[in-house]
Amino acid sequence: MAFSRISIFSLLLLLLSSSIKATASISSSKRPTSDSIQEKFIQCFNANSEFAIPISTAFFTPNNSSFSSVLQSTAQNLRYLVPSMPKPEFIITPLYESHVQAAVICSKELGIHLRVRSGGHDYEGLSFVSQIESPFIIVDLSRLRSIKVDIEDNSAWVEAGATVGEVYYRISEKSKTHGFPAGLCTSLGIGGHITGGAYGTMMRKYGLGADNVIDARIVDVNGRVLDRAAMGEDLFWAIRGGGGASFGIILQWKIKLVPVPATVTVFTVTKSLEQDATKILYKWQKVADKLDEDLFIRVIIQVASTGTQGNKTVTTSYNALFLGDAERLVQIMEQSFPELGLTRKDCIETSWIRSVLYIAGYPTNTPPEILLQGKSLFKNYFKAKSDFVKEAIPETALEGLWKKLMEEDSPLMIWNPYGGMMGKISESEIPFPHRKGNKFKIQYLTLWQNGDNNESKHMDWIRSLYSYMAPYVSMFPRAAYVNYRDLDLGINKNISTNFIEASVWGVRYFKDNYNRLVKVKTKVDPDNFFRHEQSIPPLPLEARFRANSGNN
Repeated sequence: MAFSRISIFSLLLLLLSSSIKATASISSSKRPTSDSIQEKFIQCFNANSEFAIPISTAFFTPNNSSFSSVLQSTAQNLRYLVPSMPKPEFIITPLYESHVQAAVICSKELGIHLRVRSGGHDYEGLSFVSQIESPFIIVDLSRLRSIKVDIEDNSAWVEAGATVGEVYYRISEKSKTHGFPAGLCTSLGIGGHITGGAYGTMMRKYGLGADNVIDARIVDVNGRVLDRAAMGEDLFWAIRGGGGASFGIILQWKIKLVPVPATVTVFTVTKSLEQDATKILYKWQKVADKLDEDLFIRVIIQVASTGTQGNKTVTTSYNALFLGDAERLVQIMEQSFPELGLTRKDCIETSWIRSVLYIAGYPTNTPPEILLQGKSLFKNYFKAKSDFVKEAIPETALEGLWKKLMEEDSPLMIWNPYGGMMGKISESEIPFPHRKGNKFKIQYLTLWQNGDNNESKHMDWIRSLYSYMAPYVSMFPRAAYVNYRDLDLGINKNISTNFIEASVWGVRYFKDNYNRLVKVKTKVDPDNFFRHEQSIPPLPLEARFRANSGNN
């Protein structure tokens, strides 16, 4: 009997495999040529949408004069806009939710690969470039950006194409004592930002943006619009920190607003190597995660000229937000971190919305209304990586780090403190797992200019720096932050990606939560329609069969 069961099971798998191959072959033969894709898509689209797509203003092909400007409009990493990078067949900018639904239905029906962009900040350009499949299209959500703030309910519904800065502004417009704990960069699209976690200056007080989401609207693989109740708790869990574009297309988030004081305090104090930067930074590592949770002090580390014979030094800038007044801040600093030497003169008391502008790097006295423009201050050719640190990095290792930084033209490191609320939330509460035990997170960047033919030099340098830091950061796994996307960690090859191969990077981003994300993916998108170079893969058919057998 055992033999016959095995034989039947093998036969079933063989039949399934043959059926899939046959279906794939039929699908491939039906796939439209490049010339007819647009026409067939538009026909399908208008048949499946409540509103027809306005061709001249919401559908852009390479033959359209606006195509390049739309493609480039929100792209942050200029590495992915060079001529050699693949370009989409066309770009759709939906005006209604039904446009997004139709885009999913028709991409699926016509066998066209789809990429989704809300703010264009994906570090590896995955929201607007596909290097593994063609043809592909972009669904650009930048025109779905309504924000409805309900102060009495302490909540807001925000559409995916709205920027973080717009969300902050609309909240402050209604109340000077409400805020939201999301990103420091104000041009981030809120749709994709929250899918990776969304950290900012209030993370030590209130956690991540994703920790403060209470509902969502998403288009699933079948083109249905689902809210939290309709999608179920597993999918709602997965979309809050499990990485973008694996489970569906986010239309809206319902976010929980948090209280902020009418007066907050900001400061930036810079120390160079000649001003004891190494010793001060070592002390910061010891205290940053233990400071009052109203206080967030990040460190921005750069190379600067000393002004003498082209010599270089390293500067460490302590850039901070305190949810309170300057007097209490100075008292806390004198008790907890006197080495920095903070004085009352260093402190700027301001409103929460103006602190957003300060931390984002806008010039003093910039009006908050600039946030409504949604424009980025950071468009560069760059490569980034990330790490999490659990033990203070020794001063001798810091001295070696300074030497590495001075080898590069425009290096940048940003150290973000943990502790506070980040240590109180369970690793499995949402897919973002980097919680208790982390002192701080490191972001590494190298930036270069257009026309620089030495891209490989910069890539080699940052990989060398990453190798140098290995002994001083988290291990087993060496963790990474999914919103600092890093394709060096591994990529999916195509639609049939092996979930075990993908675990190489999946476990770094999500730790033990990776397995649950795979299960959710298998349930809601078993054919892997929503995919990219680092999307969550579904289980293969055999594994699903075994898993279901084990549950009976």
